[in-house]
Amino acid sequence: QVQLVESGGGSAQPGGALKLSCVGSGITLDRYDIGWFRQAPGKEKEGVSCISRRDSITFYPDSVKGRFTFSRDNAQNTVYLQMNNLKPEDSAVYYCAVFGGQATAQDMCVLTLYDRWGQGTQVTVSS
Repeated sequence: QVQLVESGGGSAQPGGALKLSCVGSGITLDRYDIGWFRQAPGKEKEGVSCISRRDSITFYPDSVKGRFTFSRDNAQNTVYLQMNNLKPEDSAVYYCAVFGGQATAQDMCVLTLYDRWGQGTQVTVSS
């Protein structure tokens, strides 16, 4: 049974940092393109880090570019999202997800193409 488990969320002050982890079980994450998404109350889910290994691209939207960084530890079967200089608008539930197939530059942030999702971890940024 495939499971993705996120952790590392919590509360932070503006300007602070958090590092989210996503551990895979029943799946070897380094064989897949992994995305990080977030959903704030009343808003649509959006990609904050999407990868196409085929096209050697890691996409970050302008809202997080330069502040968020994706990384992997294949030995731990874990992917991470380092979030620095947090802003109140970063408050959301954050999810990791596995792309069903091979992501391309054109589709790597298309939510419906991700077929395995974690349960999410809450991030709250406030003073």
